[in-house]
Amino acid sequence: MMTDTTLLKDKIIDLYKANREKITLNDPPGLAEIREKSFTDFINLDFPTPRLEAWKNTDIRKILQRDYQILFDPENGTLDLDKIFHCEVPDFDTEIISLYNGWYIYRDKSLTTLPNGTIIGSFAQAMKEYPDLILKHFNQYAKSDLNGLNALNTAYAQDGVFIYVPDGVEAYKTIQMVNILNKEDNLLVQNRNLVIMGKNSKMTLVHCDDSHNFKSSLTNTVTEVYMDEGANLKHYKLQNLNNETSLINSAFFHQEKDSNLATFAISLNGGMIRNDIHVRLNGQQSHADIMGLYLMDKEQHVDNQVHVDHAVPNCTSNELFKGILDDHATAVFNGHILVRKDAQKTNAYQTNRNILLNDKATINTKPFLEIYADDVKCSHGATVGQIDEDALFYIKSRGISEYNARLLLMYAFAAEVINEISIAPLKDRIDDLVKKRLRGELAVCDQCVLHCKNQEKAYEFKIDMSKL
Repeated sequence: MMTDTTLLKDKIIDLYKANREKITLNDPPGLAEIREKSFTDFINLDFPTPRLEAWKNTDIRKILQRDYQILFDPENGTLDLDKIFHCEVPDFDTEIISLYNGWYIYRDKSLTTLPNGTIIGSFAQAMKEYPDLILKHFNQYAKSDLNGLNALNTAYAQDGVFIYVPDGVEAYKTIQMVNILNKEDNLLVQNRNLVIMGKNSKMTLVHCDDSHNFKSSLTNTVTEVYMDEGANLKHYKLQNLNNETSLINSAFFHQEKDSNLATFAISLNGGMIRNDIHVRLNGQQSHADIMGLYLMDKEQHVDNQVHVDHAVPNCTSNELFKGILDDHATAVFNGHILVRKDAQKTNAYQTNRNILLNDKATINTKPFLEIYADDVKCSHGATVGQIDEDALFYIKSRGISEYNARLLLMYAFAAEVINEISIAPLKDRIDDLVKKRLRGELAVCDQCVLHCKNQEKAYEFKIDMSKL
């Protein structure tokens, strides 16, 4: 007897065959072979289940029982772009590039070359105008045989965001990728993003996921980032979704010599969120900071899978993920540091810390090291606990109520990650959102970094951090 998951798989297979011409419309020569192999990989690998080690604590079979619609053409005719993509974060001056229900949205051109030579715009258009760049990097870092969802995205990918920063260029503005879902149907969206950074280039990239309705949509995003020698990238992934929407976000960072990466995954809301973060340190003297913060309550679930591959000597990496869970929320952290045989002089550190606010919330955490070199400095650790009673007593003894004392301690716990955000306006806004989230006053429409149309007062917690 066929399961509902099988029904969805069969529907996806049939739709791919029926719409192959639309899917491959912009493909340069050579891409068809990649798609067909990925399509076969999806058929063979299927959707992931808890029988797989990497998915044993995140069961998506219930999500896959829904009837999803896939859009093979954009539906952009009547959009008010200024209204939908208006950002009112004070002093947050960015170059906004937007996806709406999986398709790139633009005012003038689908692909724009900025004065410094940076190219930003539609992945679909880039396949037509820059086929050599696409073929050189597409699916080179996010292998389609890794799991069925990666294969599905590679086979189906029609559009997404394309960014190219030339050698020696510093993007003069923060680039802001915005992915909006807003449709009455349950959508299955396959965004594909490709970011190529030249030698000694520099960029700050903010990647936002948001939903405007309460439909049970599923976004399966794959982002590939290539960082050439000396490239410097600061990357912020902000996830602000309704409790019905599910997001599977797979990001692959490939770093060459002397490159420097700082990537953040900040999850404030969402029904089911999974972040698969893969970093390969492929050139000596490269460095990666991988950080995350997740605040979950009700029945929400977040799963952070981090894989750092030290492939060559003399590289460093640092991981810090912190979470606060309430109600029946669940979380997963699986951190894997791989130090290959010849990767001597590696320094790699990994930490996961969690606060559970009651005995119903749960966290499954598994940081581990796989080391084949002998001249390395590596450590890993995880903590799961409740609010420190001694610190709580100290704050209460200063005349602060227990409720406010708990808020102060939770905020101080989260602030270690927030304080690493280098964009001042974004840091202030995230700081405010976290405070409101901890107070239970953050609805989906309030929390979106992009759509704060009601300028509410900022929350101030006056904390003497030295006393905590």
